[in-house]
Amino acid sequence: MSIFKFSKEDIEKISNALDAKFKDYHNHFRLEVKNLERKLSLFIEIYPELEFGKNKGSLISVYGPLTHLQLHHCTGYIISELLGEVTFISEFNGKVSGLTIEREGGCSLYANVDRSILSGDFTKLGPEAMLSSIALSLAEDILSKNNDQKNKD
Repeated sequence: MSIFKFSKEDIEKISNALDAKFKDYHNHFRLEVKNLERKLSLFIEIYPELEFGKNKGSLISVYGPLTHLQLHHCTGYIISELLGEVTFISEFNGKVSGLTIEREGGCSLYANVDRSILSGDFTKLGPEAMLSSIALSLAEDILSKNNDQKNKD
């Protein structure tokens, strides 16, 4: 099975979308998102390939003043220039998780969302579940490509 692995070109695209500078370390990239007006700062570390026990995969870590979030086995990302954000996606056994980083310093995590509701009628969901479904529905193209690749392997 092939895994998604970030390239330096991917990091440059993400860096540009978030208006963040990045540093290239031996085994990871580190970006800093700053919002001086709101006095917000996030550090994002992207590990293109790490060992997780018997498996390998990408890891996204986000460090904020009061939080630390991780997304293991990242399978891709979506850049929204319009919204000024990047969403990192992970899927396992029909469950999708997403970590969204905003250019303005915000960060959201959606975990274990049932993939089947991403393409459904959002109006039939309760307002509590609607936001995660809408946010992660942007990833359907990546998820479909990943499934097609898995079927080839």
